[in-house]
Amino acid sequence: MLLWSTFFLGLAFGVFARWGRFCLLRGLRQTMGLDSSEPRDTASALQAFALALAVALLASQGLQLAEVVDLGKAQIVRPNFSVVGVWIGGAIFGLGMVLANACGARSLVLLASGNLRSLVTVVFLALGAQASSTGVLVPLRQWLQGIAPSTLEHATVQQHLMSNGYSALAAYGLIAIIPALLLAAYALYRPALRRSPAQWISAVVIGGLVALGWWISAHVGVDEFEPAKLTSLSFISPIAETLLYVQVAVGREFAAASALVLGVLVGSFLSAQITRTARWEGFNGPAHLAKSAIGGWLMGFGGLLAAGCSIGQGLTGITTLAWATAPAVLGILLGAWVALKVLPR
Repeated sequence: MLLWSTFFLGLAFGVFARWGRFCLLRGLRQTMGLDSSEPRDTASALQAFALALAVALLASQGLQLAEVVDLGKAQIVRPNFSVVGVWIGGAIFGLGMVLANACGARSLVLLASGNLRSLVTVVFLALGAQASSTGVLVPLRQWLQGIAPSTLEHATVQQHLMSNGYSALAAYGLIAIIPALLLAAYALYRPALRRSPAQWISAVVIGGLVALGWWISAHVGVDEFEPAKLTSLSFISPIAETLLYVQVAVGREFAAASALVLGVLVGSFLSAQITRTARWEGFNGPAHLAKSAIGGWLMGFGGLLAAGCSIGQGLTGITTLAWATAPAVLGILLGAWVALKVLPR
C-alpha cells in the first residue's frame, strides 16, 4: 500500500510539474531577465513556486495543527547541524543546478519526455549522492558537517513558539497563515501567473501534494514498532536509491523512495504524450555533456550535504519550519544566483 501510494504521489507530481513547467531555476532565470524565450513581463515561474509554497505551508502546518502529523519527526528536521556545512551544501547544489540547467526533480521530468541531457544529469547526481553517503566523498562531507556544529533545544520554529507559551492556533497563525498570505500576494499580484491556468493550477496541486506526502508517510504502511521518519517530496536520496536498486536489486527491497521516482517518470511521460510535447533532445557538444555531468555530481554532493534539493528543502523542507532548512535554502538561492551571474550563458 505504501509503495502504491508513493508511486501515485510521484505520478501526480510528474504530470503537473510537466504540464505547468514547474521549476525554481526557470523562475530565477526569468526574474533576472536571462530567459530569452519569454518577455520579462510574462515571467511567472517564480510566482508559481511561491504559490505552491503558500499552499504547502498552509496545508502541512494545518495537518500539524490538527495533530494528524508531527512534522517535528520529519527526516529533514535536525536539532544538530552545522549552519556553515548546510549553507555550503546548498550553495554547491545551486551551482550544480545552473550547470545542469535543471534540478533533480526537473531532470526526472525532462528525462521522461526524451531529454537525454537529463539522463546524464540524473545518473551523475545519483553517483555524487552515493559517493557522499557511503563512498569516496564521505570524509569531505563529514568534515564540512563538523564545521561549527550547533545543537538546538527546539529544532523547528513551531516547537520554539510552543515552548514560549504560544498556543498551537496562535503559532499556526504566525508561522503559516501570515507567511502564506504574503507568498500568495506575491504570486497573484502581478497578472502573469493569473493568465496561465496551467501554471497556477499545477502550483496549487503540487503544494497540496507536499502535505499529502506527509500524511502518507505518517499513516500508510506504518510499523508501530519501528516507525520511520516522516518524508514527503524530495529527490536527492530517492534518485540515488533508485540507481542503486537498478544495479543491485538482488537482496534489496524496492523502497518507497524508488516508487516516488518511478511515479514521477511515468507521470511526466504521460503528460508529455497527452500534450504532445515529447521529443528527443541531446547535446550540442562535449562541453555541454560535461556541464550536465558536473552539474549532476555537484547536486548529488551538495544536496546530500544540505539534506535536500530545491524541492526537498526549498518547498517540502520549508513546510516543517525547521531551523536547519533556512541556511540550506539561502545557500541554494545564493549559489544559483552567483552561478547565473558569473557563468557564461
